Amino acid sequence: MVLILGLCLLIYNLGQRELRSALVRRGEMVKNQLGKETNSPTLRWIFQQFQAVHLLKFRGENEVSNLTEERFNLRQLFPKPCQQYY
Repeated sequence: MVLILGLCLLIYNLGQRELRSALVRRGEMVKNQLGKETNSPTLRWIFQQFQAVHLLKFRGENEVSNLTEERFNLRQLFPKPCQQYY
């Protein structure tokens, strides 16, 4: 159990590091929980931003709701396989 927890924390930290590196490389910043600009957000905060995005089926068509420009820009910070999810 401890090994699994350690592996999960390692993967989380690697993802967070990749996200922050992408922000620094691009010279971009995102808003944190307080609305202030930062280039070192937590990965948890970024994941929470995507909780409001939903895939809807309406009259046989797939529609994405709540994918704002800010969320779309956040999506661009992730590797291509993760971007395809959204």
